Amino acid sequence: MDFKIVIPARHASSRLPAKPLLDLGGKPMVVRVAERALLSGASEVWVAADHTDVIEAASLHGIRVLETRVDHASGTDRLAEVVEKLGWGDDVIVVNVQGDEPLIDPALIAQTAKQLAASGADIATVAHPIEDVADFFNPNVVKVVCKADGDALYFSRAPIPYARDQFAGERGKDVLPNGLPAFRHVGLYAYRARFLRAYAGLAQSPLEIFEALEQLRALWHGYRISVFISDMAPKQGVDTPDDARLMQAVFTGKNIAI
Repeated sequence: MDFKIVIPARHASSRLPAKPLLDLGGKPMVVRVAERALLSGASEVWVAADHTDVIEAASLHGIRVLETRVDHASGTDRLAEVVEKLGWGDDVIVVNVQGDEPLIDPALIAQTAKQLAASGADIATVAHPIEDVADFFNPNVVKVVCKADGDALYFSRAPIPYARDQFAGERGKDVLPNGLPAFRHVGLYAYRARFLRAYAGLAQSPLEIFEALEQLRALWHGYRISVFISDMAPKQGVDTPDDARLMQAVFTGKNIAI
């Protein structure tokens, strides 16, 4: 099955300036991500960059790179620019691999693309079961509830689905009830190029604004999001300086337990 990968790489970051260039065992992080992406079986892997230093770093390591605008509001907007610049057809499957996940599983990337192809949806994404009650009630952990056909009903930072009777019982919110279909959303997406072309023209939804979840714009406008349920949580990415130090230790062989 044919699919392409785009890795949006924004140079500016409030917590980690020049994050795509973070040195991980002698290579920039964006290059480490691209190397993982290349193992997925994608026909093309591109870095979509907005800074000359990132462009030079990717080129130096033989990674295809495309210069994109600096004013994009999201990675999805950056992907849409790539689709237009490279002239990809409407049916092309494009996987958005975040540029701060140097340990991403190539098989999971491929599975997300297959999920989109098999489902006929506009978008495919990933989730995994929540087992820790603290994660379930953590607003930084995004939850997804699905329909019988595997399409997403809703994404939220709230604890959904909410087990009313169980949480009001003797044990309260100390434990998740058996069988609760609680799933954590993973920010890995596959899109049909036609959706990416349409995305820029979609008005923001109130849900998206209040929840601060970009994917709610697609649901609000009637697009289908198919969800692949993975048994295991993906390896962590790099969001904070502490994450960066941990990842550097991994790639220098000082710490492999991640």
